[in-house]
Amino acid sequence: MGLKIQNGRIIDATNELDCVTDLYIQNEKIVGHTTPPLNFHADEIIDATGKIVCAGFVDLSVRLQNMAKEARVAASAGVTTFCVQPDIKPIIDAPEVVKHLQELAESANYPQIHFIGALTQKLEGNELSSMLSLQQAGCIAVSNGNFPIKNLLIMRRAMEYAASHDLLFVYRPNEFSLSNGGCAHEGAMATRYGLPSIPEAAESIALEQCLELAELTGCRVHFGQLSSKRAVIKLQQAKKYGLTVSADVAMHQLHLTENDVTPFDSNYHVLPPFRGTEDREYLRTGLLNGTLDAICSDHQPHRLDAKLAAFPETKAGISTLETFLPLLLKLVNQELIDLSAGLALLNAKPAVILGLKTGTLSINAPADICIFDPNLEWRVDSENWKSEGINTPFWGQTLKGRVTHTIQAGKAIFSL
Repeated sequence: MGLKIQNGRIIDATNELDCVTDLYIQNEKIVGHTTPPLNFHADEIIDATGKIVCAGFVDLSVRLQNMAKEARVAASAGVTTFCVQPDIKPIIDAPEVVKHLQELAESANYPQIHFIGALTQKLEGNELSSMLSLQQAGCIAVSNGNFPIKNLLIMRRAMEYAASHDLLFVYRPNEFSLSNGGCAHEGAMATRYGLPSIPEAAESIALEQCLELAELTGCRVHFGQLSSKRAVIKLQQAKKYGLTVSADVAMHQLHLTENDVTPFDSNYHVLPPFRGTEDREYLRTGLLNGTLDAICSDHQPHRLDAKLAAFPETKAGISTLETFLPLLLKLVNQELIDLSAGLALLNAKPAVILGLKTGTLSINAPADICIFDPNLEWRVDSENWKSEGINTPFWGQTLKGRVTHTIQAGKAIFSL
């Protein structure tokens, strides 16, 4: 089957494309730009006039329970590939769990879903999981999610094990003895309202320890959801001296700080917490200078009852997929980042981290494509929201930019 996307502004940083032209798709792959290949026949044509055509987004961090429902949400957000963290129910710590989840993912028939296996059994941080079995079952990486690894010797052994099988180790740095069950950044807001706090050092110390072990073991490490100035500085120094590591930041951390948090609104309860203005500026700078390699959604949809208690007692996390693209475009409109570079942080660069062939509009690349209208305004409300989780601090706001088509392996899986 042939598909022609015509008159769209094609943007692809990998191939330095930014022009209004046509894109040709056949047999699940991209087969041409501007000029159709020999004997190409378009069975379907999508008119992308006034819209932007780019590679589908690759999301490095998603947590969900309703696979089919949230996969459709991902498709509506332009996401064609996403990774599910291991700290869901059931915990992804055994090959049979991976197989079960893969069957659910296949029946959903939407974005390509990859699973991150548990680093330790039951994520308890005491005993290593069978990482090789998880890899053979199809896990793309291993992590302990938001759960602590009990001591550095266990972490070292885990990293040695992962390195011996060339398995990516995903780590959200958080020294649990310092974070101590906190729910807000250790700053003025937490002090004013008496909220249990998490110091910046909880992240930077854990990151420094992991960097030392990465150098010792040769393990490939990806740091997930960084939030602080000191973490960005330490990572920049490590990269400068040749350590091969990567890192991402959650999209909402690039917009909100502790000053935006309403202490009685649990939609602002997120881990890591929203930190200071200077931290946010360092995160933005880290993306521009290459210290941070990608932006993720860190999508965590919760039902209403999970957010109804007092702020510290509610579940942390924000439902973020549907605001993923509009918040990137907000950074572009504020002239904080170029559109082509910004889109690469959502597609090409995370694909490289995972070793995937997607995330680009190169000839013969998988035809995973997002088409969006950058000027379409919409309101974040019950009429437009698709996720089961309405836990977003952007509720009621009007955002700009919306996906009109998502194409997975040459097949349209969403259209507005």
